Amino acid sequence: MTEHPWWDGAVIYHVYPRSFLDTDGDGVGDLGGITRRMPYLTSLGIDALWLSPFFSSPMEDFGYDIRDHTAVDPLFGNLADFDELIRCAHDHGLRVLIDFVPNHTSSEHAWFRESRKGPGNRLRDWYVWRDPVSGGGPPNNWVTLFGESAWTRDTASGQYYLHSFLPSMPDLDWRNPAVRNAMFGVARFWLDRGVDGFRVDCAPLLAKDPHMRDNPPAPAEFTAHHRPMGAYDGQQHIHDQGHPDVHEMYREFRGLLDSYGEAGASASAWARSTSTTGRSGAATSDATSTSSTCP
Repeated sequence: MTEHPWWDGAVIYHVYPRSFLDTDGDGVGDLGGITRRMPYLTSLGIDALWLSPFFSSPMEDFGYDIRDHTAVDPLFGNLADFDELIRCAHDHGLRVLIDFVPNHTSSEHAWFRESRKGPGNRLRDWYVWRDPVSGGGPPNNWVTLFGESAWTRDTASGQYYLHSFLPSMPDLDWRNPAVRNAMFGVARFWLDRGVDGFRVDCAPLLAKDPHMRDNPPAPAEFTAHHRPMGAYDGQQHIHDQGHPDVHEMYREFRGLLDSYGEAGASASAWARSTSTTGRSGAATSDATSTSSTCP
């Protein structure tokens, strides 16, 4: 009989660290709080935990605006606290998935600070920069999920940069191999620390129309998501996400994850006709500790 991978039918419990349990008295939940409650989590009969972002961030979007992909924000603890959480979860027979946020970074990220120094910068093409249209104005009609223009003009260079969310969350250009390598390096960093997989945030957004064509208007009563989204519902989002080469990007990502062994993950997606989600993840860790706060 064929054995199913662990994630096939697994019960995954979502933990939002900020509101779970505060252990240092600052009024904000932290990684130590998750570790402390591991016996309770195990008692629920779950198979894995999924942790929302705990990375270094200005917190303009509650951690999805990442300043440093490989650092824990002091609000939640430090890398030692994360390593202890992983050890404790594995000791209790639980897997751990974390958010992987590939579409964008914070504008405070070192990559973007370099990129916005000018068109000749070595990281300029790590983000999506475009000239204004003839006569001035944004390169196309794309809007953010909040309904405003998805383009912000950089006064120093006169060019616009793309952001699918807040202006402080610029989109990475995944058609640049250097960007893919850098983000795959982020995944390897956490896989090597023992995470068992990822929840991929906003998976379809990685691949936009390379010709940057306008989105067509949407018919009346159209909703782009499961609920009304205001001005965002005024367009059919066929060019600002979900370009067919998104599948090739995730096949490459899947190959990286397969190199770590049995794997499992999920993706946040709202594809129109074909799914862009894929099962992906990582191997468990054999790390042990001579001292532990794991209950």
